[in-house]
Amino acid sequence: MKFPVASRLQLPPGEWATVLDGLCARFPQIPRDTWLDRFSRGRVQDASGLALGVDTPYRVGMEVRYFREVFDEPRIPFEARIVFADAHLLVADKPHFLPVMPAGRFVRETLLSRLQAQLGNADLVPLHRIDRETAGLVLFSANETTRRAYQDLFRKRLIRKFYEAIAPPLPALSMPHMHSSHLRAGEPFFRMCEADGDANSHTRIEVIERGVDAWRYALQPVTGRKHQLRVHMAALGAPIANDGLYPALRPHAPGDFSRPLQLLAKSLHFIDPLDGRERGFESGQVLSI
Repeated sequence: MKFPVASRLQLPPGEWATVLDGLCARFPQIPRDTWLDRFSRGRVQDASGLALGVDTPYRVGMEVRYFREVFDEPRIPFEARIVFADAHLLVADKPHFLPVMPAGRFVRETLLSRLQAQLGNADLVPLHRIDRETAGLVLFSANETTRRAYQDLFRKRLIRKFYEAIAPPLPALSMPHMHSSHLRAGEPFFRMCEADGDANSHTRIEVIERGVDAWRYALQPVTGRKHQLRVHMAALGAPIANDGLYPALRPHAPGDFSRPLQLLAKSLHFIDPLDGRERGFESGQVLSI
């Protein structure tokens, strides 16, 4: 049994008469006829999964779920591995190039969509995300009743995350090294950059293995800013191998899987909030130096 993945939106303040009007205003790039078709097929719902009508009154704060379709969605020819699963938690080992959540041109070809279809659990929700280009561990909540307890681990920074990366040598830098900087949105909008201001991002860097032209690094993000590890390594003069965003924008061609970003979410460690047990998970993937 397959479950389509719903996008969720909490209706913002506005004076629209109906939910339909509000969605059309919120997403002007989507034709009104497309929304009408989604309503007619029950693909716009409330938080409980009840299909909404085109005349449903707009109510600020209401949660709306809607289902997108992408025609001719490209296939990602790599599979994730389930590392652990119980009634409350699932840990997946994600391959490079597979998005965690539906976005842009990817809906079915995402880690969430595949796992929901594979396990028959529409309640799966990722507790955090890693970049599409990054491989490694992703935690999912499998049970809505215990989800908040696991979300609090991330909010309170009670999960220790360790990454590995392949990048040029940094012989002049004393290791281990703590890199701190102020990260903000850059240009174009999907890139981040370092700027003046109080540090809001911190990464601990160690060397695992020294090669001739590249080193294997252990990266521990103390904070979880967007693209933090990629920006920090590039700022130090050691951009992660095959990075198409940092330090310069060099996009990979669609469908080119020949140069995966050499960044791996290697392990996760935390105390389980439900039973107090110490949990530790490790990716089975290996980066080549």
